[in-house]
Amino acid sequence: MRSTRGTRRTRTRAGLSVAATLPLLAGALALASPAAQADTPSGRDTLSGTKPLWATGSADRGATPDGNTVRARVYLAGRDAKGLAAYARAVSDPSSASYGRYLSAKEAQARFGATKQQKTEVTQWLEAAGLTVTGSTDHYISVSGDVAAAEKAFGTRMHDFAKGKHTYRAPATAASVPAALNGAVLTVTGLDSAPHKATKKDELPPPDAVFRNAGPFSSYYGSKTAKTLPDAYGTKIPYAVKGYTGKQLRAAYGAGKATGKGVRVAITDAYASPTIAEDAAVYAARNGDAKYAKGQLEQVLPADYTKTEECGASGWYGEETLDVEAVHAVAPKADITYVGASSCYDDDLLDSLHTIVDKHLADIVSNSWGDVEANQTPELAAAYDQVFQLGAIEGIGFYFSSGDAGDNVDSTGTKQVDTPANSAWVTAVGGTSLAVGKHEKYQWETGWGTLKADLSADGKSWKDFPGGYTSGAGGGTSRTVPQPFYQKGIVPNALAKANGGVNRVVPDIAAVADPNTGFLVGQTQTLPDGSLGYDEYRIGGTSLAAPVIAGVQALAQQNRGGRAIGFANPAIYDRYGTGIYHDVTDHPTKHDLAVARVDFANGADAADGLLTSVRSLGKDASLKAVRGYDDVTGVGSPAPGYVSSFRRHH
Repeated sequence: MRSTRGTRRTRTRAGLSVAATLPLLAGALALASPAAQADTPSGRDTLSGTKPLWATGSADRGATPDGNTVRARVYLAGRDAKGLAAYARAVSDPSSASYGRYLSAKEAQARFGATKQQKTEVTQWLEAAGLTVTGSTDHYISVSGDVAAAEKAFGTRMHDFAKGKHTYRAPATAASVPAALNGAVLTVTGLDSAPHKATKKDELPPPDAVFRNAGPFSSYYGSKTAKTLPDAYGTKIPYAVKGYTGKQLRAAYGAGKATGKGVRVAITDAYASPTIAEDAAVYAARNGDAKYAKGQLEQVLPADYTKTEECGASGWYGEETLDVEAVHAVAPKADITYVGASSCYDDDLLDSLHTIVDKHLADIVSNSWGDVEANQTPELAAAYDQVFQLGAIEGIGFYFSSGDAGDNVDSTGTKQVDTPANSAWVTAVGGTSLAVGKHEKYQWETGWGTLKADLSADGKSWKDFPGGYTSGAGGGTSRTVPQPFYQKGIVPNALAKANGGVNRVVPDIAAVADPNTGFLVGQTQTLPDGSLGYDEYRIGGTSLAAPVIAGVQALAQQNRGGRAIGFANPAIYDRYGTGIYHDVTDHPTKHDLAVARVDFANGADAADGLLTSVRSLGKDASLKAVRGYDDVTGVGSPAPGYVSSFRRHH
């Protein structure tokens, strides 16, 4: 989960485990190298990437006892894995004769899904090795068994390896499958146990403690100047906005008369807010959004929830609330389907994505969760990209937030992008600081990147101005994903080649994300006296930008007669340079920009005092928003003309 609200959260990942949640490598698993093939038993095909990078010789602590239990998922490659990727590209590329010729979910399964014979043969092989099949879908077969059975099935040895302060099980060599299966297996997950957590039924916890913004506020950008506070960059600065609402965002991004009517947007997160319907209705009524029609907001939820404490389930309630209310604010007549995962782990999040694709629940899917690229694993990459490609051939587009920690150096020590935003098959949404002025007039945007300096004790200066880095839009160059065709000739070589080779650069497009110019959200929270109550606060993060862009895409789809846009990146880049984007830069007024913030020290009320600070805008770590494509805002943010541009091909 990503969200940034006030000072309490900068980049929130509610319980996302470094080793086991949300890793992704965009692109299908490659064939094993000659060296790896040399370790593969005769008559077997290697599944490269199934031995984690941390399972090194120096970390090896010896063989895992045979009696330990292994729980794994064997993902099925389907009838034609290469054909799937080719077709997904063709139907998404405006220059292709097949552009927009989508398949139904049933047709997609019939053409590219696994056959009954493949599932039968894979099942028989797993059972013959001594594993027990615990479940199956059209996409995978889940199994459990002891280490000896797993070693027999996957042609490897299980060893224990030190990873940080812990020891986990992992394959000592890459897993393999019988060549006689003729490529029916895409990959296997779960052979490594980092981390190994017991799964049990959980009840959802109550909402998080209340969070409120203190004020003073601006009602629109610059409406209230902090006259009694010190200057910043040689001038008086405005107070942060109280939080933009739908009317302001629709004006900023050129919604016109479009409402999203007839279009359905899906949202994926973990868990589910028990008060979402009530909160969304109250928020819409209080902030000028259209009333929800009967059936306009639906939820598709799992039978059980797991790992609620580890994943911080209650923290995800605010994520769902933000996503739902932001989509409705931008596209007030669009239908919304929330699909909750049973936990924040990859397998469960993949299940939620599969549910959308298998039932074609929506054409547009907003996703505000992720992790850093260093934590990705190739075997899960293949599983994620497969569902993204299946979505593409059905006309479904996935939009992922690009991250809230800029280049990630400050948070991880390594310059890197986030996943799944780095996938070549999703639209990565970056972030901006947005100035909407009087009468909903768009003024400017910068790339989102914040420096914070606190007010001195005597109130006469800012301490260590401009202060330290707090958060910013995720972006940069992938180390693992090759440059997709749609970025060629548009993304500058200096970015694409930043890590050697020619790779994918993130993001693709952007919208408001800065919490200092953020969105007003309403949610039931736990009040200081322990009771539950509805309250509103300003929020930001690329968790905001992703549903805003999803809402804009709903407007664009309505304007093209409801015909699905599908995987949008080829069309987004095809329109580059046509004047339908705000070309976002870090100095739109030619001067450095900042706002003043006053926050409750305890996040709820003035009982413990107030904290006053200055927040500089457009300071995203080493990333820069410049003219043309950049790795903070991509091609830019939607401008007037964008939502009508999808009516025609370019």
